[in-house]
Amino acid sequence: MLDIIWPFFIIISIIFAFITGNIENINNSIFESTSSALELTLTLIGMMCLWSGIMEIAENTDIMNILSKVLSPIMKVLFKDIKKTDKEYKEILMNIIANLLGLGNAATPLGLKAMQTMQEKNPDKDVLTDSMAMFIVLNTASLQIIPTTVIAIRSSLGSQNPTKIIFPVWVSGVCAVICGTIAVKIFIKLEKKK
Repeated sequence: MLDIIWPFFIIISIIFAFITGNIENINNSIFESTSSALELTLTLIGMMCLWSGIMEIAENTDIMNILSKVLSPIMKVLFKDIKKTDKEYKEILMNIIANLLGLGNAATPLGLKAMQTMQEKNPDKDVLTDSMAMFIVLNTASLQIIPTTVIAIRSSLGSQNPTKIIFPVWVSGVCAVICGTIAVKIFIKLEKKK
């Protein structure tokens, strides 16, 4: 759908610029936006490489064991049918940690890997398991302690105080996780009653 909407908007903008005599403004904005898009992309790539490397190191050190112990009580409540020794447990944990650090781009491949592992063990491939549903909601809610991607974007766009959004991100993240978790638990119970 977006492949239809965006070209439509671009064509309408160019036609409107011709009619109003502002074609020079369109040309200027194209060059300015490509320059700022490249700058933002380089900033995000550098940050993503740094944090992906840190996550790779954490995965192969005792840091994961420490974080696993800290998050273990929460994991038991949210993912009752996944054992600590299961492969997907570690993958889900890595994704949650990446999200907590605000690394949405680094968390995405970890989340896809975890979903693939859970799908391999899923007896009914056309229906999500309870753990898969919970994981999707948690991943989408994306509770972040340090919203590094948003801070990097705000910083690259010249924000005077790029970290000012931390408290609102915490509030909205906690609300999203609580509401999402409650909704999933309710739907799981309703589904089991059928």
